[in-house]
Amino acid sequence: MEDPSEYIDFMVKYKDWIAIRRLGIRSITKPEEIAFHLAGITSSIDSKIYGILGINTEILDKAADSLTEGKKKSYELLADSVKKLSDPEIKKIAKSACTNETSLKIAEVYLLNKVIKNLNFSASMTPELLAKLFPDAKLKLPGMLGRKKKG
Repeated sequence: MEDPSEYIDFMVKYKDWIAIRRLGIRSITKPEEIAFHLAGITSSIDSKIYGILGINTEILDKAADSLTEGKKKSYELLADSVKKLSDPEIKKIAKSACTNETSLKIAEVYLLNKVIKNLNFSASMTPELLAKLFPDAKLKLPGMLGRKKKG
């Protein structure tokens, strides 16, 4: 097998977060493999941003769950759930998840994304979606090897 001619490297060591992802790109590497790798990096980063900024995502998860509980995937229900994000009670919950006023806008981004995800939509490319779209590529979902379960 030929040596990789290009690489995608991602490495983080920040407090208790350690992430290392490397993809050697060869002439036989398919574009969907590269996209899958990049989506995995994005997912890894996205999952950490809110905690690093001191936002309590557990509070926001409960709020998103309450807005989407029992609902199935449909654009009408998505629109209805997104509209409810402007309710004063939801704004109050979002504010309680923040350490300061500035982080409220960031908490709202998390809340919106969580509502979208709860209704089985995606506003960004995910490894799971790519694995589903390209089943012949045998893409392995990240995080399965060498990771300890929480709890």
